[in-house]
Amino acid sequence: MNTPSSSSAALSRETARMHIRNKDLLVAEQFYWRVLEEKPSDIEALQFLANEHLARGDMRKAIELLIRARDAQPDDPATLHQLGTAQLDAQDFASAAHNLRRALQIAPRMFVARLRLATALENLGQPHNALLAYFRAINDAQTQGRWLNDSTTAAALRQPVKYAMDYVDTGRKRVFEETLEPLRQRYSRSELRRVDLCLAIYLNEQPANLPDPRQQPKFLYFPEIPSQPFYPRERFPWQAELESAGGMIRDELRNIMAKQDSLESFLQSGPRDDNDEYLQSSGNQAAAWDAYFFHRHGERYDTNCELCPNTAALLDSVPLVRIREHAPETLFSVLRPGTHIMPHRGVTNTRLVTHLPLVIPADCALRVGGETHTWKQDQCVTFDDTFEHEAWNRSNETRVVLIIDSWNPDLSEAERAAVSDLVAAIGDLNRAVAI
Repeated sequence: MNTPSSSSAALSRETARMHIRNKDLLVAEQFYWRVLEEKPSDIEALQFLANEHLARGDMRKAIELLIRARDAQPDDPATLHQLGTAQLDAQDFASAAHNLRRALQIAPRMFVARLRLATALENLGQPHNALLAYFRAINDAQTQGRWLNDSTTAAALRQPVKYAMDYVDTGRKRVFEETLEPLRQRYSRSELRRVDLCLAIYLNEQPANLPDPRQQPKFLYFPEIPSQPFYPRERFPWQAELESAGGMIRDELRNIMAKQDSLESFLQSGPRDDNDEYLQSSGNQAAAWDAYFFHRHGERYDTNCELCPNTAALLDSVPLVRIREHAPETLFSVLRPGTHIMPHRGVTNTRLVTHLPLVIPADCALRVGGETHTWKQDQCVTFDDTFEHEAWNRSNETRVVLIIDSWNPDLSEAERAAVSDLVAAIGDLNRAVAI
């Protein structure tokens, strides 16, 4: 049963809402004050009255009301956001940052709150933290279909969003330039000229001007090096030792294949629906692409290497791409009968992919940039996977190749070092934004 006071507060609330619908905000305000007389911690009344005081420029009273609302419901992200915004307008940047952070801990996808947090951090003299906050605010908004253009951005936010985008562009470039500066000192600016152009392309400051329309890197394009789907064998003198060891590598492969649960799905990290689109079967057996990793995303799989010591030792002698948390990737690639890896593209032309064919049934092939290559046992083939490529096994047997990521031989020592540091820095920044 309602008490007289609660009944009175409810009536005042409904009356206030009615006047809001009628746009009689001053009258609504009077009734919300009546609500507070009966219920001093009423969130709805406190938030409405705070907004009215903000509209009149009375920051002190608005903040006082919002602090009451926050104290009444400490975990309400809307109240924390509103309070943080008011404190930001009042230039109390430390308090604003505190309350906006708390709101985002509870509701991380509130991209407007994160935009305002970035503003507070910038004013607190924390440019890198501000960069991360602006960057994530933009990413979160665009993921939700907002801030893509003026029509998807609230009018009041268009200027702050443009400022945030400019801040991110400038900040990212500063981070990457600082990353490259020690290498400019070690080598010379002229030796890293192509790296500077690569960075400008990555930051959309210059067009890529790809020489071959079939080539479309998904991540990083390095300019002014030959563009070709397949690379001649003489560019890789280290492949001769690898090919001569084919029988020994195959012996270790057989031992692995004989063990249950020694392989894992190559596509294990992706959503199942994506995997289904990536692979197709030409027969009754389900499509499957399995792997035995020696390295993945730059991590050495020590246990796997110990079980194949000769193969691991050979891989250690190859000029693998080594980028912290990104490369190399080396593996036995096991393509089951009837499996077709559908056309796709790789991330960068700074590294090339080599296959050492180990077990090659009939009717298996690789196509890169529209050019088809049929594997031959123990004969390496190297290609640029930024060209669209696909592979298939239309036989009734399993196909296995050893896959190796190696540097593009057209990069100098200085350029390799710069690409390693640059890609690691890009990854660090993107990961920090995603936290």
